[in-house]
Amino acid sequence: MKKKLAKLKYLPNNFQIIENGDYVVCAVSGKQINIENLTYWNVDLQEAYYSYAEAHKKREELNKK
Repeated sequence: MKKKLAKLKYLPNNFQIIENGDYVVCAVSGKQINIENLTYWNVDLQEAYYSYAEAHKKREELNKK
């Protein structure tokens, strides 16, 4: 079975599935994140992050602006 990209709406403590799928893509690394492993995201930017490292990197980039 081929994996399908999901479409999510990121909320403060959860996310809403807009379009069913198996994974989302990390906004920093481009890695696939299985929905059941999704832990890090940014509500304002509506982006998912693979791990704390990618989330931290994005936060540092935003703080430089």
